[in-house]
Amino acid sequence: MSYTRRSKDELAARVAQDIPEGATVNLGIGQPTLVANHIPASREVLLHSENGILGMGPAPVKGQEDYDLINAGKQPVTLLPGGAFFHHADSFAMMRGGHLDICVLGAFQVSATGDLANWHTGEPDAIPAVGGAMDLAIGAKQTWVMMDLLTKQGQSKLVQACTYPLTGIACVKRVYTDLATLACTPQGLVLIDTVPGLALEELSHLIGLPLKAN
Repeated sequence: MSYTRRSKDELAARVAQDIPEGATVNLGIGQPTLVANHIPASREVLLHSENGILGMGPAPVKGQEDYDLINAGKQPVTLLPGGAFFHHADSFAMMRGGHLDICVLGAFQVSATGDLANWHTGEPDAIPAVGGAMDLAIGAKQTWVMMDLLTKQGQSKLVQACTYPLTGIACVKRVYTDLATLACTPQGLVLIDTVPGLALEELSHLIGLPLKAN
């Protein structure tokens, strides 16, 4: 059967759907920043940025950007009523102290049991970019990953064991991709949902790993 991949905004909306009322959430650099644009206005969620913001809102309207108010990826953001900014060290204390309910990160690879590799590909000419990823992956109560399922070469980013340098071990609970949402468990990958038209067997073939139905 034919199927259509989720667009980046559809994927961000799928992640936002699962963020509960009252959660404190860090959105990592890259695709995860789009999640801020899809949290329902009726739901109170505190968005955290590692450069020292709590209470971020959606992206500003074009022409109303304030480049003194940016996230960790240097993108302009908005501040909701009651929001605050503070020293970088205080922000990392929040991350390391277990005060974040969820962090949403990008990844190069995620293993079936939740190991995360997202700071370096291991290539000699690659520029490492660890940032606060290790602090977030281990410090947050739940780590979610948001990424395309396949590389440009068609290889799965969900793997039996990561071959890139690790960011954290058994830290990822859920993986949101353009084709499916999956849970990482000690027993392997569990399917939560797929895009319409994509069967579990076909998805398992794409990933190259066995999948359990939820």
